[in-house]
Amino acid sequence: MVMRSEDVKKGLERASHRGLLRAVGVSGSDLDKPFIGVANSYSAIVPGHFHLRAVAQAVIEGIREAGGVPFEFGTVAVCDGIAMGHEGMRYSLPSRDVIADSVELMVQAHRLDGVVLVTSCDKVTPGMLMAAARLDLPSIVAVGGPMLSGLHHGRKVGISSIAEALGRVRSGSMAEEELAELEAVAFPTCGSCNGLYTANTMACLSEALGMVLPGTATIPAVSSERIIASRESGSQVVE
Repeated sequence: MVMRSEDVKKGLERASHRGLLRAVGVSGSDLDKPFIGVANSYSAIVPGHFHLRAVAQAVIEGIREAGGVPFEFGTVAVCDGIAMGHEGMRYSLPSRDVIADSVELMVQAHRLDGVVLVTSCDKVTPGMLMAAARLDLPSIVAVGGPMLSGLHHGRKVGISSIAEALGRVRSGSMAEEELAELEAVAFPTCGSCNGLYTANTMACLSEALGMVLPGTATIPAVSSERIIASRESGSQVVE
């Protein structure tokens, strides 16, 4: 098997490259293995990405178990829900191209043999898919999964419930205090927003395209099955 990573690890002229790789913990035996990127869009402010450190770690474990060498790097991520309704929304769509550019840059510059794209939200998953198309390398999308629904007075609630309640407050049929109660319980866990909006839709479409492992797009973010699926994603990309 010819690996692109041989551009940075084979031959006399690559002595300094191999030395630099040893500086990040690559062993002599690792030099015979495929180098796999893990593009992690983790962010502490984005609910859909808050848990992606754990997802990426499971991916890394899967890559190592399958005989690959993982290299994690980061991308930006914008939460459309937080960015919406003010000047910040101007930055959401352009972030898609920044993500695609950054993944392409890292994979091409370091001659990686494949990549797992750890992603969740509205513009991030499309940006990751754009990068995969440009690279034309073994690539798997490992989505973070949706958040759970909340409960309010015995009723399932989520992001749509907030929009509906806001209209009711403005019309005078709901008190602001009840809206405050609702917003405190509508998003009970991390994960992509609990509705069929772009984040979860793109996860399902990515699975239909064959970029996400079958049956895994809708596993909740907080489920142990999400970690198992992420580990399998890392293993599969090496295959």
